[in-house]
Amino acid sequence: MELYLDSANLKEIEEGFKLGFLNGLTTTPTFMQREGITDIDGTIVKLSKIVPVLQIEALGNTAEAVVDEAKRQLDLGLDKNRTVFKIPVSLEGVKACNMLRKEGMMVNVHLVYTLQQAYMAMHAGANYVCPLVGRLQDQGHDALSLVAQCVDAVNHYGYDSKIMFSSVRTTEHVRNAINIGVHTITVPLKILKALTDNNFTTVGTEQFLRDTRLMTVRVKEAAKAINPLVDASTSLKDAIVKMTEYGFGAITIVDGDALKGVFTDGDIRRLLQSKGAAVLEQKMGELQYNAPISIDANALLNDAHMTFKKSSVDTLLITENGKPIGMLDIQDMELL
Repeated sequence: MELYLDSANLKEIEEGFKLGFLNGLTTTPTFMQREGITDIDGTIVKLSKIVPVLQIEALGNTAEAVVDEAKRQLDLGLDKNRTVFKIPVSLEGVKACNMLRKEGMMVNVHLVYTLQQAYMAMHAGANYVCPLVGRLQDQGHDALSLVAQCVDAVNHYGYDSKIMFSSVRTTEHVRNAINIGVHTITVPLKILKALTDNNFTTVGTEQFLRDTRLMTVRVKEAAKAINPLVDASTSLKDAIVKMTEYGFGAITIVDGDALKGVFTDGDIRRLLQSKGAAVLEQKMGELQYNAPISIDANALLNDAHMTFKKSSVDTLLITENGKPIGMLDIQDMELL
């Protein structure tokens, strides 16, 4: 099934065709007017250089006028093999379609709302026959049944026409088009971008990325470039200030080159509850510390992940060659 973009917005068109696999672009004078375009010919020429196939309107009150308009647009420098002229279905429209096809030009007969209209377009040799699903549904009609009947007619009678599913309003319309077996669909960029969206896919992808990083990224590569050290001679009050500045819930206490321990925000609460505000003037070297839970800087994040699970702490001391070089917060793991 061919996939077309339906737009006249240059930014949307450039974004959509960066995908590299769209078959072409459909556009209308109404789209152009909404975009504030006044140089229609200039816009058509510009678009023809961006997209593989350009489908544009050829309008006129008679078949001859439609043919003349199509030829005039070709004379702007368009490639006949990459240009499809869209003609609203009518008796003059299908006559113009047949005239253009005899001259080797491609035609899309559109604004189709009935099977009879579609049959006339097919028999006149239209390359594309284009029912407008969204507009039909707006009027309370069974648009999907019409599209299915058009596909059946092409298949049953062997016409060369491709049924184009247009006036797409939802991603469900795209699923409908696939189920019916249409040959072509043209969709707005908003719908096109939503076709790969699925929450389960997103969750699964994020899990794969997270687990891959756990197995390939080392602790020192994931940790913040901050080493929250405080000297043993620092008062608890000043240590709290430094802890805030560092942005960690813990700090490393050192006495020269010797590691004293790790002090956490939980330790602050416990000390204040047990000793009161006077403890704020106490030196960090005077406090008692448990052996810090640490991880080597060159360990994989998977090791850190397992250490967090086993220890139930929120921060791991990072060491390299036995010296503290930073900390890994559990939130750093969650951001992976």
